[in-house]
Amino acid sequence: MPKVVTSQMLMNASADVKSLEMVNVEKDTNETDEEIKARLRERFNILDDMTRAVKKGTVRAMIVSGPPGVGKSFGVEAVLGKHDTMAQIANNEKLKKYEVVKGAMSALGLYSKLYQYSDAKNILVFDDCDSVLLDDLSLNILKAALDSGKKRMIHWNTDSHMLRREGVPDSFEFKGGCIFITNIKFENVKSKKLRDHLEALESRCHYLDLTIDTEREKVLRIKQIVEDGMLEKYEFENNEVEEILNFIDNNKKKLRELSLRMVLKIADLRKGFPERWQGIASMTCMRRG
Repeated sequence: MPKVVTSQMLMNASADVKSLEMVNVEKDTNETDEEIKARLRERFNILDDMTRAVKKGTVRAMIVSGPPGVGKSFGVEAVLGKHDTMAQIANNEKLKKYEVVKGAMSALGLYSKLYQYSDAKNILVFDDCDSVLLDDLSLNILKAALDSGKKRMIHWNTDSHMLRREGVPDSFEFKGGCIFITNIKFENVKSKKLRDHLEALESRCHYLDLTIDTEREKVLRIKQIVEDGMLEKYEFENNEVEEILNFIDNNKKKLRELSLRMVLKIADLRKGFPERWQGIASMTCMRRG
């Protein structure tokens, strides 16, 4: 059996823990499907626990690394959403304590966004917003925001019409938390200068690698989520769900992507074209050649 990092082990770790990779062991190539599913479930349980810890302020920041389409963002947003019922009831976005940032973001935009969510227990979730992880200036801002000192001051020492217009000061204390959801494997970044910046950021965060690297692991994670009720809204019979999972498993090398989004696409076809869904899926969901 592979050594597993438990939720309690992680919650007891000090703020100076650099990376979960330090306590990982090599994957056991003889793992059974059930052992892999248990390992993945434990990792996602840790993701939930750590998200709660960031929300409480006991952990300042977390980096979550894993392939696209395996439920990284869903788990984080589900946990944070439970804490924002006040904003939902009042239908007031200003009461919301977290924001999910996607797409490109400049260093100036990052500085402004950190100010907006600088209060204690506020959280910024950077979901595949890799521009902030691949830019020197942005990384320096993030390093200041997540510094290990008691007071985390961020400075912008260049004149900016945008900051003046929005009433953002040229320095402020950041008391919030950050969660970075990324497909980037930090150790695979080739630029030494950039890698040094990323290592400095990583030293300020807890780093959770979801350990989903192979097609087999992705398929098993998909099966796990489906077994947990992902397709309940379709009201399929058990054999119909099994047909979808078998189709995905049998065609995993041909599908345009192996992800939870693909599961939903195929489920839509299974529901809408019960007699022809496999043929249509073959034409619309698979790569040619």
